Amino acid sequence: MLVEDIGRMLSSDSLAQARAAAPEEGRPVSFREDVRSLLLRLLVSVVKEREPEVAALLTGQVSIGELEERYRIPALQATGIWFQLLTISNELLAIRSRRELEQAGGADDVVGSFANVAAEAAAGGYSAEMVQEVMDGLWVGPTMTAHPTEAKRVTVLQIHRRIYRKLTKIEQQRWAPRERDLLVDDLRGEIELLWATGELRIERPSVEREIAWGLHFFREVIFEATPILYETVELALRRHFPNYELKVPSFMRYASWIGGDRDGNPNVTARTTAFALSENRKAAVEWHIRQLRRMVTVLSVSANVVDIPDSFQQALERALAASGAAAEIPARNPNEPFRQFAAALLARLEMNVGKGQGTAYPNVEAFIADLRCLEKALDQVGARTAARRLVRPVVRQAESFGFSTVALDIRQNSTVVNRVLAELLAAGKPGEQAPQPDTAKWSQRIREILRNGERPKIDLERVSDEARELVDLMTVVRDAAAERSGAIGAFILSMTRSADDILSVYALAQFCGLATAADGSGTINLQVVPLFETIADLRAAPAILEQLIDVSIVRRSVREFGNRQEIMLGYSDSNKDGGFLAANWELNKAQKRLAALGAKRGIGIRFFHGRGGSVSRGGAPTGRAIAAQPAGTVAGAMRVTEQGEVVSSKFANRGTGLHQLEILAASVFAHSLKSANEAELRDNPEFNEALEALTGMSQAAYAGLIGEPGFIGYFNQASPVEELALLKIGSRPARRFGARDIADLRAIPWVFAWSQNRHLLTGWYGIGSAINAFVTVRGESGRELLRQLFERSRFFRLVIDEVDKTLYQADMDIGRQYAELVSDREIGERIYRKIAAEYALTSRMIVDIAGGTDFSLRFPAFKRSFDRIRPEMDSIHALQVTLLQEVRERAKASSGSQRAVNALLLSINCISAGLGWTG
Repeated sequence: MLVEDIGRMLSSDSLAQARAAAPEEGRPVSFREDVRSLLLRLLVSVVKEREPEVAALLTGQVSIGELEERYRIPALQATGIWFQLLTISNELLAIRSRRELEQAGGADDVVGSFANVAAEAAAGGYSAEMVQEVMDGLWVGPTMTAHPTEAKRVTVLQIHRRIYRKLTKIEQQRWAPRERDLLVDDLRGEIELLWATGELRIERPSVEREIAWGLHFFREVIFEATPILYETVELALRRHFPNYELKVPSFMRYASWIGGDRDGNPNVTARTTAFALSENRKAAVEWHIRQLRRMVTVLSVSANVVDIPDSFQQALERALAASGAAAEIPARNPNEPFRQFAAALLARLEMNVGKGQGTAYPNVEAFIADLRCLEKALDQVGARTAARRLVRPVVRQAESFGFSTVALDIRQNSTVVNRVLAELLAAGKPGEQAPQPDTAKWSQRIREILRNGERPKIDLERVSDEARELVDLMTVVRDAAAERSGAIGAFILSMTRSADDILSVYALAQFCGLATAADGSGTINLQVVPLFETIADLRAAPAILEQLIDVSIVRRSVREFGNRQEIMLGYSDSNKDGGFLAANWELNKAQKRLAALGAKRGIGIRFFHGRGGSVSRGGAPTGRAIAAQPAGTVAGAMRVTEQGEVVSSKFANRGTGLHQLEILAASVFAHSLKSANEAELRDNPEFNEALEALTGMSQAAYAGLIGEPGFIGYFNQASPVEELALLKIGSRPARRFGARDIADLRAIPWVFAWSQNRHLLTGWYGIGSAINAFVTVRGESGRELLRQLFERSRFFRLVIDEVDKTLYQADMDIGRQYAELVSDREIGERIYRKIAAEYALTSRMIVDIAGGTDFSLRFPAFKRSFDRIRPEMDSIHALQVTLLQEVRERAKASSGSQRAVNALLLSINCISAGLGWTG
């Protein structure tokens, strides 16, 4: 397809609406000027100075198909920036909307907030004692990962943050026209920088840069937002349970995979893990130092004005003695004991990062004890508000982040762990044949190792680089775990297929010095977490867990970690393995069965949900997704991954970050408190039978597509899957072990590619066939049963709703353009027709099951948001098809054009920005 043949205009409702509201360029900005109109006006003025022809595209005077080839890159750049600015404006408007709701009716009106949840709990008759019991056990663990789904550079994200903050300033009503115009000019400067910075990475980011990227969100948002979250919870509970002094613990437990996830990523080594631990520690301690410096500045309470408690005077003497500046601090701040105390704490804490000459804090608990002493003393002298506003947030931060910011998880694939353990066994007894993994002898040998506490001496110079690297890693883990600072999280074993796989990690840990007793009678000082990813592994999970907890050292180790076994559930690979409905139902069933087994065996089960950004990878709205979990499976504790672009979309700005943390925590609390009594989560044998039938038929339809002759060729040619690697959006390869089949392809590029060609089949394929077959066999009673299921099952309604939204974003007309890229026309046409037919069938079935309700009535905001950019998206897809043809043809001729490649990559970024995710 030639670019001249691209027929769709790049103007759309979003541009038309913004243009209609936009004032003339030279006109002063009105206090009430719409934020989108302002951003469009400024973008047009920036582009007009540099590329006048492209500015005409933004104003709707020309279409992208009418632009000359040399304007492709600036046209895509301008459109991509417009999508980014729309996202920023949507974020700002969402916060404004929540504030207006709260102003009009109170915090209880903000759905999903803690105030809303507490109001419902009080109205529902839940007692303060029940609320306190759930609150005492609350444990919420957002886990940052560096999954390669963030297509934007960190520099670009920083500009986005500055634009957001400038917009929040501009919307305030206190400015004179001259002052506001200066602020608008600053905003225009940021858009200029956004244009001049460029989106595309020149090189793939290093793991070290990914570590800095992850910590950026803590420094900018999460450190500060977390104590505000706790205060928000306290206010909500105080308002709805006024006769009780309910206590709110510091329940947020942040974790990270960045620098610890080496599954298929050779760039993550023991050295980078040690670096990550060091950087995480430095970030937390330096943050605490900043807070203490602020206290030193403002705590001007004079001993000449208030009576200082004797207990605090004694604590001050001890703090000064440990500070290494017992004479200097009082001389600098005479008669100001609180300032002196804060200065003494500061001097000690600086020693934790190698500065000064005092005594460093041995652990965060000692630091917290000093902070609580300061808070109590301020309260005793009548400075209660100062204690609450200045000191308590720092106590909360110390309790939540410690001296490590996050608990760093280690992740490795079971194949690698088994291979290394087999090699170490062979190296420990030269000349003796070691058993092979997945055999009865292997299973017997591992249990023998753990029972006897074996720790063979191994010459690491005589083993492979892979084995030496894993041993070096476990040595880093051992040293960090010995400090008991919370710096090390869990060892996540991806692709867990058997109890032996998990026991191999225990054996490896024992070999590397993580056992607490030499004779096998102790525990392993490392939490080992199986990750069940495929449909078969989810089904086998309960049997695997039962075999695991039959092993004595595992039972003892689990008991040591609070008698709770964490289990990670993989949404991505299960979807790639069995399709959307099968994956979600098997995940649901696995949780129920595992929780029941835990209750039977007397151990708690904490689920770790490995969700991604797109619906296909579990990225449903947080509140609804948690509310739809099976009753009793959350039980106060939940971990969830925050991956790639999800991290920046949630935590780039404090207002949004605080809201997202509140929604997550409030949802975990609400489910834990109420799920046992909620009819929509109650097991219904008839519903379960229907879901089993639907799942089987859906999985069969999905497998039929994947197994269709020529399907792999269709996937590779009718999508930009091979070109995605050129984006350089993460440090790890797209494939685990380098094979070229779909099984080895990671789930992220799988979803990414189907999103780019607007098939989006990972979020709906097979469900239409399943519903149709069910209704065909059971007739009208079957249809009525599915409608009841939709009405009365929170799980099934969430599935259907997310399928409906995915179908709305999918577009088979656009999909046909990509199908025409397949060189074998028979294959391209056959597979496209199969997908298009299933799309049409699924669309009809969803409308039928949902009761015929119009999509615009079910999801008006979602529809408006996507309709706003749909025409622009359509034209970019058309251009991307042309660019794929050009890039591939030139690659065959060995005459590649970097401009064509760059234009293609910009089109990928534009589409990702429009959809709101990459993978």
